[in-house]
Amino acid sequence: MESTHLLSGSKKRVKIHPHTVTAKYATQAPHSPQPGIHTHFPQPGDEGYDDAPSFEDFGSFLEETSDKKRLTESKKWPMTLFGSKDKNKDASHKLQATGGGGEGSEGGAKAVKGSGKGVGEQLASFGEASVSASRFTWLGLFCAALAHGCLIVLTRLAVERFSLGPLFLLLVRSIVQLLSVAIPLYRGQNPFGPEGYRLRLLCYGIAYSLSLCCAYSSLTFVSPGDGTTTWRLATTALSATLAFLLLEERLGLADGITTAAGLCGLGLLLLPTTDESYSDSPIDPVAFWKGAFGWSLSALAGLWMALALVGYRSLKDRVGMGTALFTVSWTGCLLTPATLVLLQEGWSWPMSAPAWGLILGLVACSVAAFLGMTHALTRLHPALVSASQSLEIPIAMLLHLAVFPVAPTAPEVVGNVMVVLSVGWLVAMKLLPSRGGGRRQREEYEEILESPIK
Repeated sequence: MESTHLLSGSKKRVKIHPHTVTAKYATQAPHSPQPGIHTHFPQPGDEGYDDAPSFEDFGSFLEETSDKKRLTESKKWPMTLFGSKDKNKDASHKLQATGGGGEGSEGGAKAVKGSGKGVGEQLASFGEASVSASRFTWLGLFCAALAHGCLIVLTRLAVERFSLGPLFLLLVRSIVQLLSVAIPLYRGQNPFGPEGYRLRLLCYGIAYSLSLCCAYSSLTFVSPGDGTTTWRLATTALSATLAFLLLEERLGLADGITTAAGLCGLGLLLLPTTDESYSDSPIDPVAFWKGAFGWSLSALAGLWMALALVGYRSLKDRVGMGTALFTVSWTGCLLTPATLVLLQEGWSWPMSAPAWGLILGLVACSVAAFLGMTHALTRLHPALVSASQSLEIPIAMLLHLAVFPVAPTAPEVVGNVMVVLSVGWLVAMKLLPSRGGGRRQREEYEEILESPIK
């Protein structure tokens, strides 16, 4: 899209692109009936009329102006905590890749111009590619939730059947995951991250390891079900808040309502049972404060995990998943022994082959869950990633019923159903085609192509 006008005796030629605006100047000025200012917009058939962006550029333009990017420059804070420079670098990289809207966009416009059928074909191909990538991401998130559910049950089995301490399990898990250093070394990358992002990567690893230390420590004071539910609820709620405050990324209205419904379901799971509510026995002060400390550790674990998710979201494609896993592993090897000493948890060593097999299963599940979540963070909002992992609670409940046949209470059933429905609705909104949305985007796209003002 171009427009030319006369300003101070020179010809200014402006080319508008979804990501940038470029200007070219010439010494010759067109004839103007009004002295001083002349405005001319190319008409169909004139030079510059066909310099319209292709539908791929238009799709990325719509994505940039979607509800998660609606904070205008006037409403943005002067400086964000994470990556204000990185966004500018990303924009420059995109500009270089697209060539500044030159011949590539002109060719795309010529391919589209002519009939509505070409627009529809490009619309369909763009939608299919987007849905395919989204399906892979959500499949990874579902596998991560399944791994998290298995991790909860295996941890409980290790603690109750083999008398292994939760922090000892975390320490062994971190030591075994140090083998992930082979991934960045094989790719010729620095295991401690690229230059310029190492401090941020270190903060991410410390936050993630502190979250795991707090979560595993809380299992000594509260039940695994209550600790995990509190951890997930706090992570989802705080990641939505911190992503908006630190990255200026906010949830859309539909995503926010669906996530809030899932949080309500998690809240129902935390309601006390009938025996706990109407118990007439006196409350032991020591037991009360131990329980309060355990709940506080679970909430603190949610805060650290939310910071970790937002931190990796700011890094995105600059740090690979192997490097991130190694960072979490070596920081965990440093922080877990310190937590063991601080809480004075007893040291127990597995003495049987089934115990070691259980530990290896814990490591495999933790790696699978980490990779699924980390990959999704490069594409989705941190709150949506955490909300999708709420499926770990219903999965753990089903697996727990298979191992420990105990009938769940009514609030637990209703809460788990709400969690499943909220995540299912969230996935349906992201993957199922929206006819109304596609029609609206196509109408906007055709309106720009047919407009005489280019």
